[in-house]
Amino acid sequence: MKIVTDDKELVERLQKGDIEAFDLIYLKYSKQLYAFGLKYLRSAAEAEELVQSVFLKVWENYRILEKESSFKSYLFTIAYNSICNIFRKNSYRQKFITDTIAGNPLSSFEIGEGIDYKSVLDQVQIIITKLPERQKIIFMKSREEGKSTKEIAAELGLSPGTIDNYISESLKFIRSHLRNEDFAFLLLFSFFFT
Repeated sequence: MKIVTDDKELVERLQKGDIEAFDLIYLKYSKQLYAFGLKYLRSAAEAEELVQSVFLKVWENYRILEKESSFKSYLFTIAYNSICNIFRKNSYRQKFITDTIAGNPLSSFEIGEGIDYKSVLDQVQIIITKLPERQKIIFMKSREEGKSTKEIAAELGLSPGTIDNYISESLKFIRSHLRNEDFAFLLLFSFFFT
């Protein structure tokens, strides 16, 4: 049996949910994506995570892949956008730390005063799982994938206003379910700056 390596044919098979085609695409491009990520991120762990996130996005969108366009370009565009989001998040995080050390207003939320940040973030993640499915998907595309309202609207065939409403409702839901209202600042910090 001939092993298919042509992207167009692999994408056609993938559009039908063919897992073997997905595996072949992974084998074909994962090392290239890893090298690309490592070049910019300079972290093996982050490069591995980048590869996983690219292929997760491919699997989530396998039904709507365009077989006529360059699949390799599609993969590397996802990787590039993910790297940009990582840089943007790291920049926000560094600004927050710098402002805190410099004594700007955000520093009033003292680090180390008995607040376990990981447990709060874990609590937030649990709350997110309780969101209605569509709302959760939109919220995660916005906060975890770093997509803009317009990008999400185009991807899901909804209006930007609808996307904004979903995100706003998600934030209200999460705030209302936190065990301690003092964690509202941390919630906002965790989704806008991490």
